[in-house]
Amino acid sequence: MEAPRSLYLHVPFCPQVCPYCDFHKMLRNEPLVAAYLGRLEAEAAVLAERFPGPLDTLYLGGGTPSHLDETELARVLHAVRSGWGGLGGAETTLEADPGTFDLERAARWREAGITRLSIGMQSTQDDVLRFLGRSHSGAEALRALEVGLAAGLEVSVDVITAVPGQDARGDLEAAGASGAQHVSVYTLTVEPFTPFARRGVEVDEDRAADDFDLAEEVLARHGLARYEVSNHARPGFESRHNSVYWRGDYWLALGPSAAGFEPAAPGDPPWALGVRTHSPPIKRWLRPEPAERTPVDGTTLALELLMTGLRTREGVDVGRLEARTGVDARQRYPRALEVALEHELLAFEANTLRATRAGTRLLNAVLRRFFEEDPAGALAAGAIQAER
Repeated sequence: MEAPRSLYLHVPFCPQVCPYCDFHKMLRNEPLVAAYLGRLEAEAAVLAERFPGPLDTLYLGGGTPSHLDETELARVLHAVRSGWGGLGGAETTLEADPGTFDLERAARWREAGITRLSIGMQSTQDDVLRFLGRSHSGAEALRALEVGLAAGLEVSVDVITAVPGQDARGDLEAAGASGAQHVSVYTLTVEPFTPFARRGVEVDEDRAADDFDLAEEVLARHGLARYEVSNHARPGFESRHNSVYWRGDYWLALGPSAAGFEPAAPGDPPWALGVRTHSPPIKRWLRPEPAERTPVDGTTLALELLMTGLRTREGVDVGRLEARTGVDARQRYPRALEVALEHELLAFEANTLRATRAGTRLLNAVLRRFFEEDPAGALAAGAIQAER
């Protein structure tokens, strides 16, 4: 494989802490932000020396990167430019909260090299937004989307479905009609140790399944096709950065709690096809403590590629999978494939394995059979960097 050409950069600061979120995040204070920026600059210089780039994609996620002020964001972008000679040549994404920018600020972002906004809209309904702990209104969310487009940026919006009391169709229709080129639709998930978990919030699984189908139906009518389980785009506006994760390509990671996938280095086991990296939370990251490194063997990587590849419209080329990992999927997982093909949950087209429409709905159950057939596969389940 080629050297990494993508970078995920984590900004942990948020205007508010949402009760459903389990990402590494915190409210900002000025001394902590200053310490973060200094450490980030140092870390970027070291990482760029090891992997000099250039970068094809850059993703600033969080947290809420748009919560940084102009000077702070300029330092972050300067650290990337100093290390790699530029931002993402194909795509540079900034995650943004609707309440953190106006047209003037969005235009400055574009001048600074940002090409794409990922806006945390979540809903257009005020009561749903209040339940989710968001500080913006539905009207402000739609206005932020319009501002991003008016500034000449590509715009992706996030929508959360299966929220108690939500009119999911209304939110999806609003997102589809908005002019956004990309819509990510996530089912509300109650993660352990979050405020929602402590409050006993529950998700109706039947409602979640209905909303999953509804998202494809509504967004397709607006010209946005599902190209990954949670992601819908107009032709040519699929997320280039997130596709790096789904293909299993290498990517670099900067910032506290950031996760990456690097080529194996001297000192790693000879069987390693790559190394998962995971930086510590901010207090330990500032000391600084190094990232954890977990070597990935062929069996684990094959299962990871099946996990992510079957989520996508492109599917998994099993010949390419074998060439890269040494795993022949037909021989390693005969029973899992037999059952899925027999029930028309997966389908082979030439040498490519894809999930059918029914299989996409039941993908977790389909993948579980692969893990059961290969005991080592259980180790892979938690190893994937979640798409942002």
